[in-house]
Amino acid sequence: MFVRTKFQSTQCAITILLAFCTGSLAANWQATLSKDPPGNFPDLRALRASYRFGWSGLTAATGEIHFTKQSGDKCQFEGTGRTIGLVRLLWKLDVNHHAVAKSETLHPIETLQTESYRSKKIVTHLTFTDSGVTRARTEGEGGATGTKTRQFSLPDLFDLHWAALYLRSQPLKDGSVYRIVVYPATNAYLATVSVVGREKTHVHAGTYNAIKLDLQLKRIGKHLELEPHRKFRRATIWVSDDSERLLLRIDAQVFVGTVFAELQSVHFDNPK
Repeated sequence: MFVRTKFQSTQCAITILLAFCTGSLAANWQATLSKDPPGNFPDLRALRASYRFGWSGLTAATGEIHFTKQSGDKCQFEGTGRTIGLVRLLWKLDVNHHAVAKSETLHPIETLQTESYRSKKIVTHLTFTDSGVTRARTEGEGGATGTKTRQFSLPDLFDLHWAALYLRSQPLKDGSVYRIVVYPATNAYLATVSVVGREKTHVHAGTYNAIKLDLQLKRIGKHLELEPHRKFRRATIWVSDDSERLLLRIDAQVFVGTVFAELQSVHFDNPK
């Protein structure tokens, strides 16, 4: 009886200690988040851009995006993507993406993404509020469908698009570090973006003076503890160092090797 009671006391003490440590760690990383509002860098103009995606020089997919300003202090991303060529024969995927945010704060309002595979369709709907996000995810295969709903509570969340526009608005001085929380589809991540420096970069769309960024991600668990990302290691991002600050290229180290995204063309709805 004494041994059992002693074991229970020890177990209780360990549980309390772990809970205290988890809470302390959660509080520590949240205290490092970037608190600055969107900067005063000129807003992104309405545009259409195309990208190619792949690995080891092989183009596996293409994508098109259209960014516009809407009435009522809103801005919008519309995007489509698809695998092509040999990759499509092995892995068919078509993606449609819709995202709306507040123009002034760049905080997301909603995101809707549809992924159509050869025998399966996944629809992800994110609804953002000041206190967090609600995710509704519907997956169908062989005629069967089911919707799962999940809530994640944390203020000042971004999705990927609006996180990019928020960072674009900042000074981006060499050596600067920005930490924000992104919720792209199914989980939240702590994104740490460091400004490495400036260099000239060539992509299909042209040669640019570019800002070089380093991106690292940590998964945020259900108790707000930080965990390693199982599939993503780190990424290098190049953004044009001009009045547009266009996303030029991403080289990401993932579990299958290095994958890339590269700007192919860009057209502004209202040229200067």
